[in-house]
Amino acid sequence: MIDARIQPLQRAAMRPPAQLLAGWGVTADAISVVGFLIGLMAVAALAFGLWPLALLFIAINRLMDGLDGAVARLTGPTERGAFLDIALDFVFYALVPVGFALHDPVVNGLPAAVLIAAFVGTGSSFLAFAAVAAQRGQTAVAFPQKGIYYLGGLTEGFETIVLFVAMCLFPGHFATLAWVFAAACAVTTVLRWHQGWTAFR
Repeated sequence: MIDARIQPLQRAAMRPPAQLLAGWGVTADAISVVGFLIGLMAVAALAFGLWPLALLFIAINRLMDGLDGAVARLTGPTERGAFLDIALDFVFYALVPVGFALHDPVVNGLPAAVLIAAFVGTGSSFLAFAAVAAQRGQTAVAFPQKGIYYLGGLTEGFETIVLFVAMCLFPGHFATLAWVFAAACAVTTVLRWHQGWTAFR
């Protein structure tokens, strides 16, 4: 919902460390992969109830998600980089609820499953719109530097990060947070369906 508004600030903050990493010869693809592996460590920490450690790993994962794009803008974006960025992000988003479900299957299992289904809704509508937009040669005005058409919504990257932070800080309220965010994701999915229905013939 507010990704486009905070994007200039994020890009300015990421540029200095990205320049340093690019100068060392670190590639954007390597940052994406390492960031994903750290995300897997966050899932393991969640499963064992190590909330502060999980929060740290999630923060590092999101930091590296910003850094890979910043390095790519300096060294030249690639199709593989755009693919990795989207593919690994979507898997990471789905695995975080799995971590909570593994920690307490009885209490968190159903809310986690519903939240993952909601993520599938937002992700599939996002990618479906992007695929058709690519065939038509369209780019998102708010996100011209993205590797694919970036369709916004009520629940975007920033809101999802806030959700994960809240879940780590208040793990006892995971179920409530999951249900509320799943409902917001459902609204986003329906809005994207409507956008696709009206934009394409």
